[in-house]
Amino acid sequence: MAITAAMVKELRERTGAGMMECKKALVEAQGDMDTAIEHLRKAGLAQAGKKAGRVAAEGKIILAISDDRSEGVLLEVNCETDFVAKDNNFLDFAGKVATLALASRPADVDSLLASQMDSGDTVEETRQALVAKIGENVQIRRLIQRQTEGQLGAYVHGGRIGVLVDMDGGEAELAKNIAMHVAASGDTDYVDESDIPEEYLTKEREILTAQAADSGKPPEIVAKMVEGRLRKRLAEITLMGNPFVMDTDLTVKQLLEQHSARVNGFDRIKVGEGIEKREENFAAEVMQQVQGG
Repeated sequence: MAITAAMVKELRERTGAGMMECKKALVEAQGDMDTAIEHLRKAGLAQAGKKAGRVAAEGKIILAISDDRSEGVLLEVNCETDFVAKDNNFLDFAGKVATLALASRPADVDSLLASQMDSGDTVEETRQALVAKIGENVQIRRLIQRQTEGQLGAYVHGGRIGVLVDMDGGEAELAKNIAMHVAASGDTDYVDESDIPEEYLTKEREILTAQAADSGKPPEIVAKMVEGRLRKRLAEITLMGNPFVMDTDLTVKQLLEQHSARVNGFDRIKVGEGIEKREENFAAEVMQQVQGG
């Protein structure tokens, strides 16, 4: 029996499973919809599909790095609860996927999901099986990859914040310390002032000028106030301008100069950032039910 696109669409709507899994199930069931549904349920894919809409804002940042520290990967794998984020099944899956990403250099998350694991299944198939097993939505959200001719400093704090720093010169310990600094510096977005977009500087000057104008001071004093406050703000958002967290008498720039080292770039990601968590209000839910809402 020929498997049509309409049949695949219907099975997807009824089970929530992926397109390729639905097509495969229909082929094996020779077009029988009920048999295909039964096949997907046994495989756990239908359950995984239905859980895909749940908010997954917990999870782990997983690091994989080459022995020579020239290549590194940060992988954000999300789940629904902190409890599952500590589960061995979840951690084993996340670790294997990060290792695979380091070895295969996928173009993006979608390419990673289509990659084959040692089991013979794709990452996506393995993810769906894990969802069925642990009963929570699991998503691979972000993949950060860096390659360098220098060395990578890497640090993961508590499984929740991950950093990669591309550095020339210096020792491995310095690279790690810089990565730890970046992890602790949530406002740091740029390496130095040359990386800051001109539109950001223009907007910041406008804001600071408006704030200083209320002081009632002469224009030339206001201009000096604005530039002083701008320099302070730029020191907060640039790695080179930051006081080094392990020795605040030094800026990061001064520390690097002491070791004839240079930072070319860095990445910092935090679990769940940008994901809107659902706030449960059980009292409101109970009241709604009592009132028949």
